[in-house]
Amino acid sequence: MNKIEVHNIYKIFGPHPDRWMGAARDGVSKDALLERSGHTLGLRNISLSIEAGHIHVIMGLSGSGKSTLIRHFNRLIEPSAGQILVDGVDVMGLKPRELEKFRQQKMSMVFQRFGLLPHRTVLDNVAYGLTVRGVRRSEREARAHHWLEQVGLTGFESQYPYQLSGGMQQRVGLARALATDAEILLMDEAFSALDPLIRHEMQDQLLALQAQLNRTIVFITHDLDEALRLGNRIAILKDGELVQEGTPEDILLSPANDYIEAFLQDVNRGKVLNASHALVERTLTLTMRTQPVHALERLVARGYSYVTVLDGKRLAGVLMRADAQRAVREGARDISRHLSDMASVPASAGLDEVLARLLCNPEPVAVTDDQGDFIGVLSRSKVVELVTPSASGEPPQQAA
Repeated sequence: MNKIEVHNIYKIFGPHPDRWMGAARDGVSKDALLERSGHTLGLRNISLSIEAGHIHVIMGLSGSGKSTLIRHFNRLIEPSAGQILVDGVDVMGLKPRELEKFRQQKMSMVFQRFGLLPHRTVLDNVAYGLTVRGVRRSEREARAHHWLEQVGLTGFESQYPYQLSGGMQQRVGLARALATDAEILLMDEAFSALDPLIRHEMQDQLLALQAQLNRTIVFITHDLDEALRLGNRIAILKDGELVQEGTPEDILLSPANDYIEAFLQDVNRGKVLNASHALVERTLTLTMRTQPVHALERLVARGYSYVTVLDGKRLAGVLMRADAQRAVREGARDISRHLSDMASVPASAGLDEVLARLLCNPEPVAVTDDQGDFIGVLSRSKVVELVTPSASGEPPQQAA
């Protein structure tokens, strides 16, 4: 179910945007529009569907329009054209009182530079949205205490923002957004100002909280590693236009163009892709009751040195060609007593983990699902191919 739907959004900054909508729709470039009209093209024909309970990442370099886009969701910026629906309600049609209530109850924002009030304590900062809403003091302080505990800041309630580290201040900002019980969190470069280690910890904390809360989160970043780690889906913008949208796997495995490929140059693919992406195509399997002569015939016909053997849907082991030949010589009724153990990894295992396993084990490695059922055999060549970045493309350049 979609929580937010964005349909054909355009934004032109300048005194007469309507005069230049035709040019924007006709594809006039951002630079050409600025030169001809003095107007800046912020967004061009953006359409997105954001599913409830998902983290949807919107990313791009400086000037791509990512922050402009999410400020349309709560009408901090008004579009020049297009429609935005939240839970089926046309946000553009809200009257002032309705819009105020919508902003207070439906969405919360977390900013890059924390956005805390320096003259208020940590507790009062977390409770601020509830104060504006008119929630009585005892209730808002109880909720603020709860969310400070959730983000690991119990004991800091009476401190002021300047007394906290950057990571702690960001936790206060996150707690403030969560305290309102808003269904949608808009996180605009929320972790970008943090040191790498603290940033990673905040990402962990966000994922842990999301597993409990199942909020709809729109997360803005310029960092593809962060996008791939956090996002259920990712939308990549360039010069106000949507270049590609899809799952992290979609982005990595099927980049839309050279711009996306260049973005992927330094990404650690092994942390995003998993064993399920690197299976041998058309894997041959046998059952434990297969007759040795039939097993050997199939191995020889395909030129294989081994074959995976199943017991129902479960992995029973691996039959090597030499063992199949021995079973034939011995006149065995089936192959069940001539199997060797076969190493396995879960389908969710990251390719960095899988690669280390393959380097230490020259034998075939099976892949199993969450129930332990066999789903395939790892392809060593695919693992290497997937974790090795393409040599094409120049890194995207950040706008000045």
